[in-house]
Amino acid sequence: MARVLVGVKRVVDYAVKIRVKPDKTGVVTDGVKHSMNPFDEIAVEEAVRMKEKKLAEEVIAVTCGPAQAQETLRTALAMGVDRGIHVEVSGPEYDTLQPIHVSKILAKLAKDEKVDMIIVGKQAIDDDSNQTAQMTAAFLDWSQATFASKIEKTDGKLTVTREIDGGLETIEVKLPTVISADLRLNQPRYATLPNIMKAKKKPIKKVTPADLGVDTTPRIQVVSLEDPPTRQAGAILEDVDQLVVKLKEGGHI
Repeated sequence: MARVLVGVKRVVDYAVKIRVKPDKTGVVTDGVKHSMNPFDEIAVEEAVRMKEKKLAEEVIAVTCGPAQAQETLRTALAMGVDRGIHVEVSGPEYDTLQPIHVSKILAKLAKDEKVDMIIVGKQAIDDDSNQTAQMTAAFLDWSQATFASKIEKTDGKLTVTREIDGGLETIEVKLPTVISADLRLNQPRYATLPNIMKAKKKPIKKVTPADLGVDTTPRIQVVSLEDPPTRQAGAILEDVDQLVVKLKEGGHI
């Protein structure tokens, strides 16, 4: 049976209206509700289902972030994950933490924990990078199955249905592998109160990127972050003739 490592990220809750900082260096996060990245919830659910089907013997969740990121790990543990690993990154180092750093961290932990499979969300809803799964597979030289909407295990292999621009693509990958979860892979469960209480007793190991030999020096500099331009109000025209006149004038409709 496989051992599964699941990546989870603490992000600003999807229902919160994002506000850009006055100095345009990022978004306001202080005093703002955070939760687990929705695509990572799907990844956790899939890993837990694998364990319930006896396809996985252990599920380990890992998160990179400040002390508050432990709340995200506890949510994963309450959903059925066995144990957690908190890679402590805070302050300016966390502000410039990029997918390449997270990928190296996941790759190192995969080797240390001797896992056969890594499952992450296809992207995080804060930076929308969609890079971590692909780069992790490259660092490990493992097979990869991104944008997975269905996963079936047969004869030591995985048959994965992927969501692509033209529809659906079905591929077969050998273990070990890296999978990124798409929206339609499953419907994540709610953590019940008894499981939330049990999660408080499950172990969480703390490490730092330095402990794992990962250099988190930023490779990218954010020059400026700005709100998208406000759309101008539309206008109702009486007929096509008025539309033609407006278009000739170069006006906005």
